[in-house]
Amino acid sequence: MGWCCCYKTLLIIVYTFFISQSFAARFSQPQPSLPFIWPLPAKFSFRNETLSVDPTLSLIGNGASSPIVKAGFDRFRGIVFSNNGFVRTGKAVYDVNKLNVVVHNKTEELQLGVDESYNLLVTKATGSGKVTIEANTVFGALRGLETFSQLCSFDYSTKTVQILKAPWSIQDKPRFSFRGLMLDTSRHYLPINVIKQIIESMSYAKLNVLHWHIVDEQSFPLEAPSYPNLWEGSYSKWERYTVEDAYDIVNFAKMRGINVMAEVDVPGHAKSWGVGYPDVWPSPSCSSPLDISKQYTFDVLSGILTDMRKIFPFELFHLGGDEVNTDCWTNTSRVNTWLQNQNMTAKDAYEHFVLKAQDIALSKNWTPVNWEETFNAFPAKLHPQTVVHNWWSSGVCPKVVAKGFRCIFSNQRVWYLDHLDVPWDVVYNTDPLEGIHEASEQKLVLGGEVCMWAEVADSSDIQQTIWPRAAAAAERMWSPSQDTTTALPRLQYFRCLLNRRGVPAAPVTNFYARTPPTGPGSCFEQ
Repeated sequence: MGWCCCYKTLLIIVYTFFISQSFAARFSQPQPSLPFIWPLPAKFSFRNETLSVDPTLSLIGNGASSPIVKAGFDRFRGIVFSNNGFVRTGKAVYDVNKLNVVVHNKTEELQLGVDESYNLLVTKATGSGKVTIEANTVFGALRGLETFSQLCSFDYSTKTVQILKAPWSIQDKPRFSFRGLMLDTSRHYLPINVIKQIIESMSYAKLNVLHWHIVDEQSFPLEAPSYPNLWEGSYSKWERYTVEDAYDIVNFAKMRGINVMAEVDVPGHAKSWGVGYPDVWPSPSCSSPLDISKQYTFDVLSGILTDMRKIFPFELFHLGGDEVNTDCWTNTSRVNTWLQNQNMTAKDAYEHFVLKAQDIALSKNWTPVNWEETFNAFPAKLHPQTVVHNWWSSGVCPKVVAKGFRCIFSNQRVWYLDHLDVPWDVVYNTDPLEGIHEASEQKLVLGGEVCMWAEVADSSDIQQTIWPRAAAAAERMWSPSQDTTTALPRLQYFRCLLNRRGVPAAPVTNFYARTPPTGPGSCFEQ
């Protein structure tokens, strides 16, 4: 045991030494020509002028009448001018004093596949200079605002906000419509303000789906008015979410162009339901999966989904379906007798439960999402609208799209953030389209998400675990492919940007994710 620990420590020391040497070599060389924007835009051009930005920068254009754009402008203006107390007020003329946002369709409905493209033009016209963001939707305008905020930096010599390498011309759009982060609030409760901080940071990386894994076998923290005793499954009366809390999260996310996809994982991962309603357990001593033999189980599920449909407008709803051990069904005599009367095996019953849950979700105008085990077990029986969520195995999405289903990529070997030994470059070099070559099948890959399972993460360390590796996946889902040599300094810069914005993102290249710096040094070299 002692030798193993010493050996691991030696490896970390040697790894850290070589990384530090490569940093020194890299930073002594000219930097890559790619701009420090994350994620990298699809197309862009720039020159070498420096423009000053008026601290009284105003919003003009028809986008100014959109509450979402206006709120986004106010947020980003606060970020850009966070050093406002030091800005010289005596400067008479600034190069840029207006932000012109033009939106062609000001509808504020946020659903899967909403147009997030934008064009960003930065020009110089002394005394009447402006930046123009043109987008088809208000949500595309939000993405343009984020890019604009990253073009701006505070210059400590002149005490002004500047745009370097102007003029800029950017034409940008994402590769995938679904770019997600899964957040688990069952293994550890996360306060509302922490969830909001994470959503805010997601917008900086242009992620657009929060997959909220609200409940699991450990706890049921969400209020369900139809079955109010489900709340008894929370860790404590202080670790709960009201209906109003959930509304607040959804609306907060929408203002940042982020959908919230809720998950109720059935029939497994639902032990906490029985704390308040023990009749959903097969028996008091055998509590998972949910009792398939009772209509009451499906009544409770339907009630939960009815309550949640009032809260979550996103068209996708996650029904889980993973890691179902059916021993409770066969080992509980009453349930086993029901299976025999129905002429079902335990495998048949698993299929029956998943399909019945899908029917309930579909009846409430939801598109069901299920983990890959459902596809592996009975692909021909899944509803054609089903979105299959890959997590366990490699090569699942190619099989899924070949059968005509849509797929979300989250392979646990590369995109599970709770795997602390997965480095940023492994995350970055992973493409959801790997092994899929036909254009018609590539279109069936909605995108992917990084998953933040919370067995060993809570408010004290969750953001350091999410960032900056989630940003590596975010660029892969937004931007054309780049090599890690040019990506590394940009990701380090983005990590420092997150820190400046109050996000406690961990160093990029440490041996284990979320570990603190190994010694003194610049943020840009860690």
